[in-house]
Formats: sequence, C-alpha cells, structure tokens
Amino acid sequence: MVESSVFYSQLSTKDSFNTSVRHINRTLDVLDACGPGVNAADKINEALAKKEMAECEVLSIINMLFVDKWKYSVFSGNLHSVIDDASRLVEQVASWKRFDFILGYHHPDLGFMVLNPKNPESASVIAGFRKNELLTVYAGTPDDNSADGAAAAAELLFHLVEGEKVKTPAQLLQGKFVFSAPKKAVARHPSAKRTAAKASRAAKLAPRASSGPVVVMTKQTSPAALAEEERPQAQPAPAAVGAHARMTPFVSVVVTNELFHNGNVEAWKRIIRSYNAKYPNLQVNVYYDGERIVDINTLFKWGKVKHGSCIQFTVSGENIQDVAKLSRYFRQGASPQFEAFLKGSPDSVMNLF
Repeated sequence: MVESSVFYSQLSTKDSFNTSVRHINRTLDVLDACGPGVNAADKINEALAKKEMAECEVLSIINMLFVDKWKYSVFSGNLHSVIDDASRLVEQVASWKRFDFILGYHHPDLGFMVLNPKNPESASVIAGFRKNELLTVYAGTPDDNSADGAAAAAELLFHLVEGEKVKTPAQLLQGKFVFSAPKKAVARHPSAKRTAAKASRAAKLAPRASSGPVVVMTKQTSPAALAEEERPQAQPAPAAVGAHARMTPFVSVVVTNELFHNGNVEAWKRIIRSYNAKYPNLQVNVYYDGERIVDINTLFKWGKVKHGSCIQFTVSGENIQDVAKLSRYFRQGASPQFEAFLKGSPDSVMNLF
C-alpha cells in the first residue's frame, strides 16, 4: 500500500514536471518568434487556434515576458466607455511604430484574451469590449533600447479605446514596430543548428536588466468596483482573433406574451437543455438589460419582464451551430405558444435540434 502511494506520488510529480516543461517551451516559442514585425499576441492566438497552447497559460506567459523579462510599462483600468469605430483605432495605433503594444482584456464570458491593437483583425474584437470591464495595456520594447515614453503611450492607448480623441505625439511615429501579416507556414526539416539553438534558449527567460522599475499605472482595476454604476450597454460580442472560444453577436428575442412568466421560463430552460444535449461543448448565455443572467429564475419572475421587453442571448464555443433554430424556439418560448415545450416530464430532454 505504501509502495503504491509512493508510485502515485512520483507519477503526479512527474506529470507536474512535464506540464511545467511544456509550458516553459511554449513560452520560449513565443519569445523566439517576437520581434519588430511579430507581436506576441498574434503568436499566442495562433498557438491557441492550433491547440498548441491552453488558454489558462496565456496570463502567466504575458506576465513572464512583458512584466518580468521585458519590463513593459502597464496601464490598467475599468473601461468607462468604448470607441465606436474600432477600425479607426487600429489604423491610428498601427502608425505608432515607437513601441510594441499588447491589449489584455478580461472578457466576462470568454475569460482573459490578448490582442495586437495594430492587427486589423482585432477591430471586431475591440468593438465588442464592454463598459466597466478590466483592460490592461502593455507598452515597451523587447530589447535593450530605452523605453522612455512607454508609460504615457500605454495610457494614451487606453484612452483611445475608451473613445477619446488623442493626438499622436511625433515621437511615437518613429520606430520599427510595425504590423506584418502572418505568412503561411512552410514545412522545414530540422537541422542540427536549430536543435542546438533550442537547447540553449532557456537562458533567454532571464529578466532583462532595467535602469528602473516597471511603471504600473492604474485607474480602477477591480471589476467589481463599478458594479453599482450604470449597467453596460449591450454590444456585439467579439469573436476573438483566431484563437479564443468564439461567441456569436447578441441575438435579440422580443417577448410577445403578455408577461414572461414561469411557463415561459420553463420553456426556455427546456430549449437550452435540448441544445446542450445536442451540443455539449457550446454554451448559451442569456442577457437582460445588458446584464448576463446566470439563473433565469432569479430575474424572470411574474410581472418582471413584460410584453415588448427584449431578451438577448449568445452562444459561445467552437463550431457553433443551429443559432437560427435556437432563436426561433426562444421566440416561440417567449410567446403565448410556450406550452408546446412543456410536454412530458420536467426532467425530460426534448429532441429539438
């Protein structure tokens, strides 16, 4: 029995060690790829899309590279507003060649995601940012050059995301950090030189010498601190750039029943249960008045939601399907015809999809 316990203890330790080694290797892969024409966020999203990295690793990789090693300046805060034209933001930031930038956004449904604000594909994601959610801006250079002005640039970008009109300082336009569209991967044969380089690259993770501490500036970084302020307006939810779990735009369902009462609630619960039975890897998110409703019973009480009210939903995950059919069932479930979904026992799963 003792020998068995020791064996499982050793096995667990070995698995933990292997996981750590794989995580370090993935961090080094991002480190090796980064440069003036390659942004770390693009490489991370590419690895996530290829299933070469887990989403739970992203935050630690960002902290290890940008804070511990490269000493990037950081500006974080809860968004008070969001820019209307995200494509204009990307176009403006693309001209800021002086520094490398990363956006770290804490999406309330999809979790932490990273974006390259100079990548045109990021515009659709930035357009889905929501008020009162936490955004962190990293600005700096991954080399030994002076990063004077990085803190001010990070704050400037934050305010730009909030929709403020900012004037680009002349010094931000001079530099080498430009966006380059990723090239298609080309198969390569391993070489002894490349193998040797990989064997010795672990030393690259050593923190860079810095003449001063990393500059961290915050506005109000607690996502819960603004809970009592104005609820965020419903906006199109983002589909993260090539990597994170996808999410559909908000789909609106108008209540056509006189009241959205317990029968309508039960109909919606059965519709969601049927959808989850067919697509267990997809998640249906319900929203009302800009707020996500985790348990619809807590909000949809008698008289709370009336005729003409608008309920919204999204579906998140990979390979999203049958959203139109789901919307059609929800509309019927919010109408006087909701009883069609109440047949059978309460625990039964209807074959709707």
